[in-house]
Amino acid sequence: MLRTLNESEIARVLSYERLIPAMEQALAAFSAGEVQQPVRSMIRIEEGQRYLGIMPAVMQGGMGAKLVCFYPKNAAAGLPTHMATIMLFDTETARPLACLDGRLITEMRTAAVSAAVTRYLAPADTRVLALLGSGVQAQAHLTALGHVCRFEEVRVWSRNPEHAQRFAARHGARAMDAESAVRGADVVVTVTSSREPVLKGAWLKPGAHVNAVGACLPDWRELDDAALRGSTLIVDSRAAALEESGDVILSGAEIHAEAGEVFAGTRRVARESTTVFKSLGLAVEDIATARLVYDALQAA
Repeated sequence: MLRTLNESEIARVLSYERLIPAMEQALAAFSAGEVQQPVRSMIRIEEGQRYLGIMPAVMQGGMGAKLVCFYPKNAAAGLPTHMATIMLFDTETARPLACLDGRLITEMRTAAVSAAVTRYLAPADTRVLALLGSGVQAQAHLTALGHVCRFEEVRVWSRNPEHAQRFAARHGARAMDAESAVRGADVVVTVTSSREPVLKGAWLKPGAHVNAVGACLPDWRELDDAALRGSTLIVDSRAAALEESGDVILSGAEIHAEAGEVFAGTRRVARESTTVFKSLGLAVEDIATARLVYDALQAA
């Protein structure tokens, strides 16, 4: 019987302890060619304001698709900028298994992938985290990264200083300007809706690791050329990055590896390297997470 799973049901069983290793496995399978997945199809309903993405994938253990709405305009009304629905099928029989609310899955799998990459690439003596952005993904990344690093100091910047101050008060962080937040930080996360660079490579200390999560369109970017060209660049998907990522396309930076290749050990990155992980989000992440949730609820 087809199950319809709402966010509260998903939240009961979805944890970073299980999700981070699941994302490692899913991306390793993707980079090994074991997943069938086209680059996301994006319908531009209203330029700069409303988009509909279509994200199918077939992998061992599950197949399906996510329909995701990216509405930057929602932020002004206090609504989520990302809303989604995921349809999960059984790979062997094509039997529909579940229709899942995709908002929390999108939030958590995005942060879990960054955490998985950070586990491999962050400096061994990581102590300071800088968050550029203070919204849902900033909070999710703070939580997820806490599973792979022990931060002694958390810094936060936002284009809205009041938002940064509120975030800092809730999470024991320090609100400051972007440059001060980044200088000396071991791990930097950019989770903004900016269309122009908010992070300059000149601010990064040698050996720092950056998770670049915003700027998911080919003419948007969060990082300047120096940040990308002066770092070892890791992406979730080469094909997607070269089609969707303004940070990668506009900088002309060379892609060193996919995250799945790093996880599998087929491409290596020196710990002392300054690194950037450009995250766009893949359908395989959504389907793997949906399967994880479905199986956990079936077993409950």
